[in-house]
Amino acid sequence: MIGVVVRNRPSIGAEQASTLAALGVATVHEAQGRTGLLQPPIAPIQQDRSIAGSAVTVLAQPGDNWMLHVAVEQCRAGDVLVVACTTENTDGMFGDLLATSLMARGVAGLVIDAGVRDSAELRRMGFPVWARAVHARGTVKATLGSVNVPVIIGGQLVNPGDAVVADDDGVVVVPHATVDAAIAASRKRMLNEEDKRKRLAAGELGLDIYAMRPKLEAAGLRYVDELPHE
Repeated sequence: MIGVVVRNRPSIGAEQASTLAALGVATVHEAQGRTGLLQPPIAPIQQDRSIAGSAVTVLAQPGDNWMLHVAVEQCRAGDVLVVACTTENTDGMFGDLLATSLMARGVAGLVIDAGVRDSAELRRMGFPVWARAVHARGTVKATLGSVNVPVIIGGQLVNPGDAVVADDDGVVVVPHATVDAAIAASRKRMLNEEDKRKRLAAGELGLDIYAMRPKLEAAGLRYVDELPHE
């Protein structure tokens, strides 16, 4: 759907967002059944930042950032702007000026399946970005796309209002309807991992914690004191 701006969309609460950000991408991804993880090369351009918020989605044309400017008006505090393109693109569609505009509206960060420019300035400003590439080539403002429509980015479907979690490990999407379930499952997973961490630190082996020995034996693993001579 091209040439549409949808003004009404669901959103997650501030407490849900802060909880998801603290839980992190890896935990949330595993806890919700290993789904929702965006594929490389979409990656952070900075380190040590963890965010979560409601998706404001953009479908843009390659090399054209017109709809990003349109999307700024639809952003609310705590949102994450998610930009997909109609075809693969690495042009620098986002820079410090758009970041300034988004920061004025309290936007948490950007996930974009394209390039960004002014990367050093973006890091200095403290505006977190996850992008396909860093590329100085600029863009035009000539072709319509859409805002707040379903998009595919990094191999994942993102609907407006879905929760987006992003940190050093990448980006994961949580469907709006399953946010509370994902949080509960992630907390349970964290408690389980903390218990295993303590056992491993005490010297217990993963072979025993995960009950691997019977399965390894059934698969044919053998222990020998030395290689047999042929």
